[in-house]
Amino acid sequence: MDAVRQTGNCASRARCQPKRDFDVRDMEHRTRLMRVVTRRIAVSELGNREIARRAGIPTQRISDLLAGRLEHFSADDLQAIRDSVESVTDDSEAAAGMAPVRPTPP
Repeated sequence: MDAVRQTGNCASRARCQPKRDFDVRDMEHRTRLMRVVTRRIAVSELGNREIARRAGIPTQRISDLLAGRLEHFSADDLQAIRDSVESVTDDSEAAAGMAPVRPTPP
């Protein structure tokens, strides 16, 4: 009887597994996005308020992101922040005359 209670609504563990895999993949995706966004924020010359304004979110959310509170963000939230910060860093690199770094052929 306990085994039935532990599995909940799943008739077998095989059916429950895809949900857990999906959650892990989503967490990995959000973690990668968070790393990219925090690097872009570090490189940009903008403050947290300006980044939050451009992304259309409260300043506290940027602070949460920089503190590593990943559970507060969906992948869409992180992508929106990435897009707003990326456009700023791309513009500043272009204004400084910096070309994108490309690997040189051997």
